[in-house]
Amino acid sequence: MITFYPGPSKIYKQVKDFLNEAFDSGILSMNHRSSGFMELYRDCAQLIRNKLLLPEDYFVYFVSSATECWEIIAQSFIKEQSFHLYNGAFGEKWLDTNRKLGLKTIGYRFNINEVVHAEMLKDGLVCDLIALTQNETSNGTQIRNDQLSEIRSSFPEKLIAVDATSSMGGVYLDFSIADIWYASVQKCFGLPSGLALLICSPKAVTKGLELGHNKHYNSFVNLHENMLKYQTTHTPNILDIVLLKKVLECVPPIGNINQRIKMQSDEWYNFLRGFQSVKPLVTENQLRSDTVITVKGDPSFIKNIKEQSLKAGITLGNGYGTWKSDTFRIANFPAIEEQEIRQLKTFLKNTLR
Repeated sequence: MITFYPGPSKIYKQVKDFLNEAFDSGILSMNHRSSGFMELYRDCAQLIRNKLLLPEDYFVYFVSSATECWEIIAQSFIKEQSFHLYNGAFGEKWLDTNRKLGLKTIGYRFNINEVVHAEMLKDGLVCDLIALTQNETSNGTQIRNDQLSEIRSSFPEKLIAVDATSSMGGVYLDFSIADIWYASVQKCFGLPSGLALLICSPKAVTKGLELGHNKHYNSFVNLHENMLKYQTTHTPNILDIVLLKKVLECVPPIGNINQRIKMQSDEWYNFLRGFQSVKPLVTENQLRSDTVITVKGDPSFIKNIKEQSLKAGITLGNGYGTWKSDTFRIANFPAIEEQEIRQLKTFLKNTLR
């Protein structure tokens, strides 16, 4: 079965060998306070900096999931209020999480074909933190680096937190224009689920330590104190950290990956122009995600396509949230191979009209 599901998605084929290597090395039986684990943490964090072009003074923390990052950010970096700019299900869930935790929140929902600009955040002047979803997995939209840069320039004193769950590791992100970034590894990193990266700027670290919110086990204060020793607060997913290190050692720098993913996404959108029965959900080219291609059509037709694809040995991503019934999604992640893309395109040519 070939999978184009946008997370958990296809795992790099080399992971099979990496699993055996990890087992034979003995690292999986080491505790997370051991010198062996601390060396693994240090080496993996440096690879993340090198391969993703992360500023050297940014810090990397290992946690369990992107959704856990919602709670860590809410409980550690916000004194009074957060401002959430969103256009889809995951951005909205982030906002709802903060509300359930008792925080004051302001939300601004924009249209999926609307360009993000700083004026949308005018009501966020009183907030502590601005929350953005760079790549909205539910609908296949993205906020480009230049748009994030405009927000950074307009609100230089605010903490800016960015959900990059379905883009980090697949496209170039300018980490310097935001303070907190996070992503799970089961998407563009091509790994099993159960691990997420939380990345913080020096500004975010200072703010988190100044607030000193430390009543939660995975509070940022605890995360940071342990990170300085290359340790984690909890017993982490050591296997996934080992696999992340091995994958990062093999993949090219993010600039090369970005070039390939961008080329493939352009080819996907051009390919879809040839059909009348379906079209990209997002009509504005500059707002279309490069890593999650969302395709819209009549609900009954979309249902049939997904059923036929399974019979052909291909898993497409279901629609999500508002677009659950009338879309399917195609992951354009680095672990997916060219011949698999060709196979899906052949299937779609024979199925669409």
